[in-house]
Amino acid sequence: MSPHPVEKLIAQADAAINREDFDSLMEFYAEDAVLVVQPGRNAVGKERIRQAFEAIAQYFGHGLEVRQAGLEVLATGDTALALAKTLVRAPGHPPAQRKATYVFKKDAAGDWRCVIDNSYGHDLLG
Repeated sequence: MSPHPVEKLIAQADAAINREDFDSLMEFYAEDAVLVVQPGRNAVGKERIRQAFEAIAQYFGHGLEVRQAGLEVLATGDTALALAKTLVRAPGHPPAQRKATYVFKKDAAGDWRCVIDNSYGHDLLG
């Protein structure tokens, strides 16, 4: 069975984050997407998501590195849920492993777009 297209998109988004290519990164998101910046703080819409990623890059001294150490995609129709083991590293910060959840929807052109980006996963409940 071939990997779901969302898996490739997540890898491309991680690469865009790592190189701080926020123009390319915004192509992965739906116009009304939600990014969990940190528990209790969300960015909604591409403009705010871009601003959040710029602030995150600055916070991590422009050395943020994210990658997936495991990924499972559950999909039906035009909706996909991605469950990921996300590794986050940056100079001067302890490495972190998160159990992320991402929701993707297929748009009218047939392209998958992230509508919910929650790298904190169930930790939001804690």
